[in-house]
Amino acid sequence: RPLVKPIRPEFSSGPCAKRPGWSFRILENSCLGRSHRHPLAKSKLYKVIELTKKILEIPEDYFVGIVPGSDTGAIEMAMWNFLGPMPVTMLAWDSFGLDWSQDIKSQLKLTDVTIIKEDYGKLPDLSTKKYDGDIVFNWNGTNAGVCVRNLNWLEPNRNGITICDETSATIAMDLDWERLD
Repeated sequence: RPLVKPIRPEFSSGPCAKRPGWSFRILENSCLGRSHRHPLAKSKLYKVIELTKKILEIPEDYFVGIVPGSDTGAIEMAMWNFLGPMPVTMLAWDSFGLDWSQDIKSQLKLTDVTIIKEDYGKLPDLSTKKYDGDIVFNWNGTNAGVCVRNLNWLEPNRNGITICDETSATIAMDLDWERLD
């Protein structure tokens, strides 16, 4: 157990407590109530996207987008738009992976799907399989407390796309962008 604890030790995968000193005055220069197409809102979104790429050291030829639904919304959008033409491997070791595997099978109704499921909070031995086709997984299973160490198990120039929810890992870990789409 840690000797020093934070003032607010609560952690959540959903809405969290506001930071100390937060007040409504912080919202004075916001774009609340404006369309995302308004020039002021568009400029703020563009600035956030550019800062995100810079801070996270995302390669120049990668696109960053802001979508509703956080990273879960982004993964769902990617699955619904990109999966289908190739075989799919879904890796599931927490609630997000389990939900996505259900979506792939029952909502998208894809037939050439391999689901590699591990007990909640445990990682499978990822090096025992060659991953042909598309793959979907989350890097850091924050609900289950598991984290992929690296992507050495995934061939960099393989056929297929790599849909990875690495949101919780982007700030804390070095990501192998050559192996991520």
